[in-house]
Amino acid sequence: MSEQNQQQLGKTLWGIADQLRGSMSADDFRDYMLSFLFLRYLSDNYEAAAKKELGPDYPKTEKDDRRAPLSLWYAANQEDVPEFEKQMRRKVHYVIEPQHLWSSIAELARLQNGDLLRTLEAGFKYIENQSFDSTFQGLFSEINLNSDKLGRTYTERNTKLCVIIQKIAEGIASFSTDIDVLGDAYEYLIGQFAAGSGKKAGEFYTPQHISTILSEIVVLDSQEPKTGKKKKLDKVLDFACGSGSLLLNVRKQMGANGIGKIYGQEKNITTYNLARMNMLLHGVKDTEFDIHHGDTLLNDWDILNEMNPAKKMEFDAIVANPPFSLRWEPTEALGEDFRFKSYGLAPKSAADFAFLLHGLHFLSEQGAMAIILPHGVLFRGGVEERIRTKLLKDDNIDTVIGLPSNLFYSTGIPVCILVLKKCKKYEDVLFINASDYFEKGKRQNALLPEHIEKIVGTYRERKEEDRYSRRVSMEEIARNDYNLNISRYVSTAKGEEEIDLEQVNEKLKRIEEDAKIALDKHNGFLKELGLPTI
Repeated sequence: MSEQNQQQLGKTLWGIADQLRGSMSADDFRDYMLSFLFLRYLSDNYEAAAKKELGPDYPKTEKDDRRAPLSLWYAANQEDVPEFEKQMRRKVHYVIEPQHLWSSIAELARLQNGDLLRTLEAGFKYIENQSFDSTFQGLFSEINLNSDKLGRTYTERNTKLCVIIQKIAEGIASFSTDIDVLGDAYEYLIGQFAAGSGKKAGEFYTPQHISTILSEIVVLDSQEPKTGKKKKLDKVLDFACGSGSLLLNVRKQMGANGIGKIYGQEKNITTYNLARMNMLLHGVKDTEFDIHHGDTLLNDWDILNEMNPAKKMEFDAIVANPPFSLRWEPTEALGEDFRFKSYGLAPKSAADFAFLLHGLHFLSEQGAMAIILPHGVLFRGGVEERIRTKLLKDDNIDTVIGLPSNLFYSTGIPVCILVLKKCKKYEDVLFINASDYFEKGKRQNALLPEHIEKIVGTYRERKEEDRYSRRVSMEEIARNDYNLNISRYVSTAKGEEEIDLEQVNEKLKRIEEDAKIALDKHNGFLKELGLPTI
């Protein structure tokens, strides 16, 4: 399927969502729409695996028969169902009973069947609880099918669900539903819902153009210096992963087999479920990712709490877009935490450096971390100045990239990307001031492919360009009291043109002479007409 048709599927589904959500907020309707699309994917994947497992025993149905073929096999082979489901758990790691498959649900919606809501509830619970792998535990826990937002009574809610599912089924019917197409449509919808969610979008979504910059940077650092060939990344982490778009972008850059395992952490339960769905829908097997629901700042993930340095979890690449200047409550115990002990705790008013230090602690010696932060981390004083100074003296800050303002749905402030490493190749710091390179939009500004390439190319070649990029020595940074304010090192302002006073004087003389000649000529005409001269 062409890229144009892939995008059209996303637009078709968004049109349905925009039409049907009514007074419901984009944030609320998102969870229903994306969960139903995900159920469609799980059903397609499950039926394809079942067909392969059953071989010639897989039932065939007539064209006008709307029943799920698997329901016919279940009815005729009840004694063999337990063994069949055991095999499916082993092979695809989840089970969907025939009455819960998308085709069955869509048929109930078409018939306006009053049992649709109950059937959906039962199907979601079965997938969560009867599949042996924890990847599916609680996956649909935040989907409230009995919410008053769908209707005041059971009948109203059931009718609303019938309409939504029927429209999705009709809208998707003429499109291919292979993994790439559904994955792209899912990502498109996440972006559209983020746009409609305003400030809440900052909790779960990094715009694709910014995501691309971060992912390309960490992938560049995985390449062999001489051949440019990508080395496999064993582990990749996003400790504030939201919907998982940043991690998926790194995977896209590396290829499906270029990453050993993807790790993500997310505090918001709804967004945590969204990230897991997003991974699966993009073809990432449940054995290839580990998304943890928990608080990054408290570091409540067991795998990141190994005290033995020899067993400490380390990551070859880390990407992150944590909440900007989040207020937090650091405790005395956190002051002794291995992530912060040698730096000091970030202030209560802004946890930016707490997130950064968390990531840096788990970065491998040869790895790279690209993190999006507000500009304040570059110049704020107090404990943040002390943390920044130590990071610079320890040669951990490699590159500072200033981005244009109004790129995010959640805030209009300009932000920066910090690239950090434990083993830098260069003794200087590269500053890139890309604040003037963007396409202006009605609601948000955007980075075009050429803007992204300019940033990534400058980083790759580490090249200097007037009013855009500069390599700054540590001596100069020290003279500036370790202040990293980008405009101190790379100003986009154009200097005033030098004025040649002699040239200006000669020009004025010529103007005066030309004016005198014109005046004399004008007075000559006036004399001929018998009028007083000037």
